[in-house]
Amino acid sequence: MESISQGGCAAMKLLLTGHEERYAIEQLQLSLFPGEQMEPVYGPFQGDGAESILSRGEVYLTATTVIWYRGRKSQCVRRMHLEAETVQLRRRLLQRSYYGAACPLLPEPPPWGALAGVRPTKITTKFLMEGGSLRAAGTMLKQIYYVTPTRRQLCLEASQATVQAAKLLGPRDISLYVGIPFCPTRCAYCSFVSSATSRSGGMVEPYLQALIREIQGVGRMLASSGLRARTLYIGGGTPTTLTASQLNRLLDVLGRSLDLSGCLEYTVEAGRPDTITQEKLQVLARHGVGRVSINPQSMDDRVLALCGRRHKAIQIPESYRMARQVGFSAINMDLIAGLPGDTPAGFRASLEAVAALEPENITVHTLALKKGADLYQHPERLPGTEAVGEMVGFSQDYLRQQGYEPYYLYRQKYMSGSFENVGWCKPGKACLYNIYMMEELHSIVALGAGATSKANLPGGRLERFANPKFPQQYLERLDHVIAEKQRLVQLLRQGKE
Repeated sequence: MESISQGGCAAMKLLLTGHEERYAIEQLQLSLFPGEQMEPVYGPFQGDGAESILSRGEVYLTATTVIWYRGRKSQCVRRMHLEAETVQLRRRLLQRSYYGAACPLLPEPPPWGALAGVRPTKITTKFLMEGGSLRAAGTMLKQIYYVTPTRRQLCLEASQATVQAAKLLGPRDISLYVGIPFCPTRCAYCSFVSSATSRSGGMVEPYLQALIREIQGVGRMLASSGLRARTLYIGGGTPTTLTASQLNRLLDVLGRSLDLSGCLEYTVEAGRPDTITQEKLQVLARHGVGRVSINPQSMDDRVLALCGRRHKAIQIPESYRMARQVGFSAINMDLIAGLPGDTPAGFRASLEAVAALEPENITVHTLALKKGADLYQHPERLPGTEAVGEMVGFSQDYLRQQGYEPYYLYRQKYMSGSFENVGWCKPGKACLYNIYMMEELHSIVALGAGATSKANLPGGRLERFANPKFPQQYLERLDHVIAEKQRLVQLLRQGKE
C-alpha cells in the first residue's frame, strides 16, 4: 500500500455545520488522511473535502459526516441522547461519525482508529488512574475508538508504565528541561528550532552565557518555592555540540544553582556520535548525569548521508563503548522508520545492530514530514506507507522478543502511515522524564531558546510559557524570559498551597 498522498494536490477541505469543534475534527482528518493538506472552509466547496454536521432534535443529538475523496463519496450518521451530552461525549460523537465516513475511502482501517491527537494513551491512563480495569480500558479502545489489537496492547502497556511512574511523584514535584539549540549539521527530517554550528557557531558562547543567567535566576526562585526537581533533562539540538569546557561550565552552574538532591533521573542527549568524546562523557558523569542518548537514527551510511548526518555508522558502537567505559548505566538509542532511501531490510539490520549493543532504552520514531524540514520539499525520496508499516511492525515484534517493553508513545501530525513513536525499555528502565512530559503528569520548567514550560494547575488546567524560539531572540528578550519564569513559579506555588 502506498501513501495516500505526499502533497502536491489541492488541499482537502473541511466544513463545519452546526458546531465549532474544529480541533477535534481537524486532528482526526489529519490523522486519517496524513498526506493531505487540510483547508478550513466556511461555505459550499468543490473537490475533495468533508462536511461535519451536528444537529439537535427533541431526543437525539445527531452527527453526520459526508466526505468526498478522489471521486468517491461516503457518509456516516451517529447519534446519542441529548440528556447524556457532555463536551467530551459530543466531540467523541463527531469523531465517530467522521471515522465511519472515512473508513470506506481508506485502503485499510487506520491503526489508531478514531483516536486523534498526539497522546493516544491519555484516555486509558486517566481511566486506569481513576480505578478502571485494564480489561475495561481495552474494551473501550476496541468498541468506542476502533483501535487495532496491536495498538491497543501498546497503549495499555504504556499507560501501565505511566501509572507506575506517577506513584513516584509528590504534590510539589516538577521536572526541569534545559535546551541547547545547536547541532553540527541540520538533518533533512528535522523541524526543531536548532542551528547548525557551521553557520551559527559564533552564537554558542553568548547563548551559553544567557542560559546560565536564566538558570541562576530560576534557581533562586525555586529555592524559596518549596518545589522539588524529580527529573532533569538536557536536550536540543545536540547538547554535546558544546565543548567539554562549555559542558563543564553549564553542568557546574546547574549543580550549584538547583537543588538536585531529590532528582530521580538526570539525562543528557549526547545524540550525534560525531559530537561525542570521552572527555565530554567524563564531564557528564562527574556532574552526576546518569542517562545519555546516543542516537544513530540509522546504521546505514547511505541513509545517514541522505539525511544530512555527517557521521558514519561505525562511530555509533564506538561512542556506545566509551559511554559504558565511563560508567553510564542507562543509555537510550533512537532509530527512525521511514527515512529517505531506507528499506524494511535496511531498517531491520539497523534495529538488530542497535539491539545487539543492549541499551536500556530504544526509541523507534516514525518519520513525520514537517513543513520546517528539508524533506518536506522532496517527499518522493521517502519509503511508501506499506514499507514503513513493515518497519514499525518488525520493531514491535523484535523488541518484545529481545526483552523490551513499551513505556511511552506519542504521535505527530503528517506522520507516515498514521503510526507512532514508541519508547522501549528493559524492565525497570523507563525514562521518567519522557513519561512526565508526554503525559503531563506534573509541571515542566523549561529553560533556553525554544523551550516551553508547562504549568499543571488545579482543575486539570495547563498553561504554557514559551521562551523565544531562536537564540538571538532569546538573548534579546532574556529579561522578559526571566520575568515570565517568576510568574510561572508563583503560579506553581499558589497551585500547591
